Amino acid sequence: MTRVSTRQRLCYVWNRLTETGREMRTNHIQAALEESRRTRKNALDGFKTLLRFPSISQDRAFQPQLLACADWILAQMRRIGLDNVQRLPTDGNPILYADWLHAGADKPTMLFYAHYDVQPVGDESLWHSPPFEPTAINGRLVARGAVDDKCGIWLNLVAIDSILKACGQLPVNIKLFFEGEEELGSKHAGPGIAANRELLAADALIISDGPFSPEQPIIGYAVRGSVTGEVRIQGPRHDLHSGRYGGAVSNPAHHLARIIASLHDESGRVLIPGFYNDAIPMTDRQTRHMNQLWKTIGPEIQRAAGVDAFFGDYLGVFAERTTAQPTLDVSSIRGGYQGGGARAIIPAEASFKLTIRTVAGQDAQVMWSRFVAHVMAFAEPGIAAETELLSIAHPFLMPDDSREIQAIQRALQAALGAQALLMRHGGSLAIGGLLAKELSLPVTLFGYGSGGNSHAPNEYIGVDDIQVATEVAIRLLFELGNQEL
Repeated sequence: MTRVSTRQRLCYVWNRLTETGREMRTNHIQAALEESRRTRKNALDGFKTLLRFPSISQDRAFQPQLLACADWILAQMRRIGLDNVQRLPTDGNPILYADWLHAGADKPTMLFYAHYDVQPVGDESLWHSPPFEPTAINGRLVARGAVDDKCGIWLNLVAIDSILKACGQLPVNIKLFFEGEEELGSKHAGPGIAANRELLAADALIISDGPFSPEQPIIGYAVRGSVTGEVRIQGPRHDLHSGRYGGAVSNPAHHLARIIASLHDESGRVLIPGFYNDAIPMTDRQTRHMNQLWKTIGPEIQRAAGVDAFFGDYLGVFAERTTAQPTLDVSSIRGGYQGGGARAIIPAEASFKLTIRTVAGQDAQVMWSRFVAHVMAFAEPGIAAETELLSIAHPFLMPDDSREIQAIQRALQAALGAQALLMRHGGSLAIGGLLAKELSLPVTLFGYGSGGNSHAPNEYIGVDDIQVATEVAIRLLFELGNQEL
């Protein structure tokens, strides 16, 4: 007779409990997916209602409609059974908040971000249909905000609603943070976040803003920061005749040119002392991720630039230079006479604007201070230099093997049979860096917008992809609560 040890019995019980838990989880996932499919038409109708609000944050004339949009979203959050539904006041447009925290202390708490404000429509004559009347055209749902970023709000709500209706509870604790000023650079969000740190505390943040491709999904795990500023050079009190004063009075345009010429060497390396300090270098694995992704998207990005050649190979490959290294670019130059013909003058003033892209590890204020010190080193009699910091967006970097990225990959594999490529973004996302800094949260980007023209006429989302993305969102919530990860 074989004797079974206590340890073996415990292992058997544990394995049976684990198997039972997996079966229940699988049943709950299927029930939620079936609920979303059953209510697919109602969900699409709700999305269209959301898209009809002209929630344009850049034009105060649309403020009543933007606030009406916010109120409608709050009502939807209450309808589906979320708790603590409220506006978080700011000096600008309100932040919308809700949570559901009943999954248990052993489950993580996830903060989800999306924004309800949209870009202006631009030249309405270029639209094939009214921008705020969602219209189906050749498999596309055309409307301003369809992919940027009302799908991020609505598909998260639909996924939550489907799970609550089918299962009675969520598999993970959630908090929702929907913003109304992303298209303004989130300029009033900072104080609102700082005042609500405890309310917004979570284990990780997922930003539901950005593209979604069922054919080749992409997960963003790093974003560069930005520091924008202006330098103004003042010389004489007014323009002077160059025939009378040329060669004797310092020319602000010449002074400006010397500063700009000093910013880079011939290889493109920035010459500001300490400019590359503190940057976190890429790991070998991150380099492999970058190279793998670049094989897919790199050629098209390079073609889209429309130039014959690129510079800076001395600093690294194209992908690294444009996503993982700090950069500095002059964006505008102004000074002197701008009209037709010529005027023989020494201009009274000249100026230029610039953008510094920072990477994880670098502090925006420190980078700006280094730049200012470099500019002021050119001081000379008869010339006054003034600098102004215009805006800051903080960089962020998430471990490429994080629990959240694993959860997204598992959700994609189950829904699409595909794995996402990991992407470092060369641009900046003010709210992502702000939330990461203020709340000390790991951040990743995973959007649901399968479409295009997000800042252009005829913005659209693929109609069939809406349900696909909804099912990925449902599976993601279950994977985030999966204790086996």
